[in-house]
Amino acid sequence: MFKTERLLDKLKDKEMIHRAHEFFESRLDFTRGPIELNEMIKSGEELNIVDVRRAEDFAKGHIPGAVNLPKDRWPSFKGLSKDRPNVVYCYSGVCQLSTEAARYFVEHDFPAILLTGGIEKWKAHGLSMES
Repeated sequence: MFKTERLLDKLKDKEMIHRAHEFFESRLDFTRGPIELNEMIKSGEELNIVDVRRAEDFAKGHIPGAVNLPKDRWPSFKGLSKDRPNVVYCYSGVCQLSTEAARYFVEHDFPAILLTGGIEKWKAHGLSMES
């Protein structure tokens, strides 16, 4: 049996369907894409944008209004908000740094969501940057 056939069999299993639904539902609840985030910013939604890349990369360019909180400074929680969503991003869609950061922040009672695609996708959409 080919791998795709095994995958299809898994996806037809009732328990797997339930797990897949929960997974996709949580992605919708806890992620935003670049265009969606840009619209939220434009509409004046109260957000706290958190760039978890290295300071030197942040200095080269970041999402307007973002605070920089590299991994070695996460325990300080400096710049995070408990009163509004912390939109966390890193380098790209394959970088797990923002996921690790969001999990860490949530464990310490800071509400967090992820920007899908990181700064790479933000730039790819031609959205504004500041340095």
